[in-house]
Amino acid sequence: MSDEAEPGYVRVRLDLSYDGTEFSGWAKQAGGRRTVQGEIEDALRTVTRSGGTTYELTVAGRTDAGVHARGQVAHVDLPEQVWREHHEKLLKRLAGRLSRDVRVWALREAPAGFNARFSAIWRRYAYRVTDNPGGVDPLLRGHVLWHDWPLDVDAMNEAAQRLLGEHDFAAYCKKREGATTIRTLQELSLVREDDGIVTATVRADAFCHNMVRSLIGALLFVGDGHRPADWPGKVLAAGVRDSAVHVVRPHGLTLEEVGYPADELLAARNKEARNKRTLPGAFGCC
Repeated sequence: MSDEAEPGYVRVRLDLSYDGTEFSGWAKQAGGRRTVQGEIEDALRTVTRSGGTTYELTVAGRTDAGVHARGQVAHVDLPEQVWREHHEKLLKRLAGRLSRDVRVWALREAPAGFNARFSAIWRRYAYRVTDNPGGVDPLLRGHVLWHDWPLDVDAMNEAAQRLLGEHDFAAYCKKREGATTIRTLQELSLVREDDGIVTATVRADAFCHNMVRSLIGALLFVGDGHRPADWPGKVLAAGVRDSAVHVVRPHGLTLEEVGYPADELLAARNKEARNKRTLPGAFGCC
């Protein structure tokens, strides 16, 4: 995965959003399942009249089935001739071709060294849940989880503070072969909004599979009184999956924003992001 477009190509940054309800996640899959990547690549191939040529997208963060995105970022390398011919009308043509549950908001030539995945320095998610005894507002049902126990947000924030920093989040991740589970959790905070919805903000340099939804599952157990505030931290320290930590449903989760460094720092960030991390005092591979 290169940090520069090949000669004769232009790297284009896409800013996009989607409602994940009807998608089987971001990444293309076999079997004809509908995915965000597949939808955009098909539309791009059509509006650029590229025949059988597919220009593959690289994304900042792959989202699971049912997860939404408001501030997703991707890049694609297009032949210079295709970019010159189509770039002025490409955004409007994509709007006319794409389904209404996915939108591309901006298309622009990326700076040198830009890689949507490896250049990112943080990703920020929001998870929304309500403990309203009557359930979820029908107009928000696709974006808010209903938890049928009253939630103590102060207790949840106390528990969240114990999880911040760089740790091995193996206890909260679905392990993938050859991938590290060391992450730096930069922010984990919860606020009850005026409408009663509890919004959790989760920001990290990167996330491993199921990490956000597992963290929220642990905090909900604290919030409803089933576990003490120090329990999520103890699970983290144990370093193994705990059957009591539930991966909450995906529809409450939205990727809100992806952060990137200044253009002159992109190359250094790409190199850093590709290095497999270990914690101080750790030995061997993670």
